[in-house]
Amino acid sequence: TKEIWLLFYARASHRRRPERKLATAKVKPGGTGNLPKMEKIGMANFYYVYFLVDVATESHCYTGVTEDLTASLAKHNAGEVPRTSKFKPWKIETAIAFSSKEKVYAFEAYLKTHSGRSFSNRHF
Repeated sequence: TKEIWLLFYARASHRRRPERKLATAKVKPGGTGNLPKMEKIGMANFYYVYFLVDVATESHCYTGVTEDLTASLAKHNAGEVPRTSKFKPWKIETAIAFSSKEKVYAFEAYLKTHSGRSFSNRHF
């Protein structure tokens, strides 16, 4: 069992800086674990950029966008996504929450560039 940390940024109307909220979840390799329900921690209606790593070798990675982390991980591990079906099972290494759909897709596109891959290797 591995513990993953999910860091959420939410813009508070009365603050200039974003408010950070932290949630933890215990995840078994290759499983969905008990990822927290976002409604319980006040994080409903968020979009996530997530990084998957294969459990067997930890040498293959995948970057994607979703509104539901648990359902997306289950789809990847069931082989329903052609790009990731050869290297299953997968585990979530990092998930970043955004409140804006445009920002999440722009960040994902950046992470898939050469500069973005260097950024994610250094920071995630």
